Amino acid sequence: MSLYSPSIEKLIESFERLPSIGHKTAARLAFHMLNASEEETNEFISSIVNAKKNLKYCSKCYNISDTDPCIICGNPKRDQSIICVVEDVRDVIAMEKTHEFKGVYHVLHGSISPMNGVGPDDIKIKELLSRLMRRRCRSKRSNTCNKS
Repeated sequence: MSLYSPSIEKLIESFERLPSIGHKTAARLAFHMLNASEEETNEFISSIVNAKKNLKYCSKCYNISDTDPCIICGNPKRDQSIICVVEDVRDVIAMEKTHEFKGVYHVLHGSISPMNGVGPDDIKIKELLSRLMRRRCRSKRSNTCNKS
């Protein structure tokens, strides 16, 4: 039997679904939101709705962005001949914080994990291979490019 009302319990359960959020943290977050002003709560809800509505995957690198292509792929100063393959969007942010990498990225959105049922078809490996093949075809104008 829960000590919380059904509405509070449902809110706590919703927060518990977030990564790395246990029951105690979920309860703290739930009560924080309940104690927030209506304006703060509406702003929070609006930011989630807007992110879900406006963010999309870049058609080139699969980074999450408001624009397509993303600002990195669309930047003419970036070296398009160097692709840094990363597991997650957060890895792009980490690399960008160094201000050292001047190429572009390819975000796989996961890693192969047979134990967890994640295979090559579950991440953006096909898209990476297709991207590399298109680039190879453009640079070499190879006859092998027409054999697909």
